[in-house]
Amino acid sequence: MKRLHNSHPHILVIGDLMIDHYLWGGCERISPEAPVQVVDIARETSVLGGAGNVINNLITLGARVSVAGVIGDDENGRELGGMLEAIGIKREGLIAQKGRKTSKKSRIIASNQQILRYDKESKDAIGDASAEAIVKYVGSIIGTCDMVILSDYGKGVLTDAVAQGIITVSKAAGKKVLVDPKGKDYSKYRGAYLLTPNKKEASEATGIAIKDEASLHEALLLLKERCDLECSMITLSEDGIALYDETMRRFPTVAKEVFDVTGAGDTVIASLSFALSSGFSMDEAAPFANHAAAVVVGKIGSATVTLDEIDAYASSLHQSSSDAHIKSQAEIVAISERLKGEGKRVVFTNGCFDILHVGHVKYLQEAKSYGDVLIVGLNSDASVRELKGPTRPVNPEADRAYILAALEAVDYVVLFSDETPHDLIQSIAPDTLVKGGDYEGKTVVGAEFAKELRLVQFVEGKSTTSTIARINDSKGTQC
Repeated sequence: MKRLHNSHPHILVIGDLMIDHYLWGGCERISPEAPVQVVDIARETSVLGGAGNVINNLITLGARVSVAGVIGDDENGRELGGMLEAIGIKREGLIAQKGRKTSKKSRIIASNQQILRYDKESKDAIGDASAEAIVKYVGSIIGTCDMVILSDYGKGVLTDAVAQGIITVSKAAGKKVLVDPKGKDYSKYRGAYLLTPNKKEASEATGIAIKDEASLHEALLLLKERCDLECSMITLSEDGIALYDETMRRFPTVAKEVFDVTGAGDTVIASLSFALSSGFSMDEAAPFANHAAAVVVGKIGSATVTLDEIDAYASSLHQSSSDAHIKSQAEIVAISERLKGEGKRVVFTNGCFDILHVGHVKYLQEAKSYGDVLIVGLNSDASVRELKGPTRPVNPEADRAYILAALEAVDYVVLFSDETPHDLIQSIAPDTLVKGGDYEGKTVVGAEFAKELRLVQFVEGKSTTSTIARINDSKGTQC
């Protein structure tokens, strides 16, 4: 997945834009006026919702995003436009229709639990002039886009004419259209690349009760044929994703904790489009979307997910490659800040780790025990030569980094070329700095930037130098 960190596809999102408004507070009593909870509101937050949540997910993944939709000529519409501009998205694709209410959904959250929602919105189909304006805008920008998402929340923006107009324009330009559908009649999405209904939605749209592999296969095939799709997909909640192009495949997932499924479908379609736009095959994009969705359902509210969080989740399932744990210095600084913001204790240690042996492994295991996340600074080949002489390292830095990153105790590896890790430690500012027991009574470089210093005793007789010596000795005794 390392290649995704350098990918910034341009994705166009069209659909029902709305504001998700949250009132956060606590509840300690029942109202004397009626048998209802009294929530003491402590704060209010607003985020983009509906198709806007798809946009947020794309932005946090690293995509460049354009948007088209219809809002009201009202205060909520102006607020929504400002929210888009705040994340770097132009308003030029927003059509303000007089008399229409911009969707705003307000949720009351007490002690991290949603207890009530109330909505202000229009659900009628948009006017003909607005529909024509959207299709015209899509036609003007489609040449610069890598992919198109239709995010249908059933609020009247994606009419039959709008959906078919966008699909026609997009296919003519050779662009894939991914659709998060709504309703029971999917005929307006005919010709899209794929749809992403959940099991309940797919059952309602096909009339097939999905209860086993046979009925799942039947529903996937019917959707593909009826909607003229290149690939048919059904999301299965905790059972992952099923898809069909030439054959049916299932991609399971495991969500460790589920707090709120709000917006999980938005994350699936955003992550699918991001991965496909970045050159992933469907068989690579589906597991990536599974992992993204598993992360967001562990959060409260319409949530987003970063590539680093997906990396960490895949790692926790032991499904990530070592490459995913090897980071640049800029990446590791950002990761450290995020982890500390989540209340995680960051541990740092460093070394050459030339020929990995049991002493290294036990040292790293003890280092990890002092916190939640272990970052290992690895001396580059040039810095090892400075420290150990011209015959070292035995193993090049890429090999050493890969092997270290494969260890269960190691969360991240970062290479550094300086004589000491002083600047790296300063930039990470770990909670705990770990060094070998031979530093007892000595000055430890970078200790002033950590909250605490821990010294770990080495395993006696275990070192790279002694290993090399034994190898050299054995050469003289070979027959």
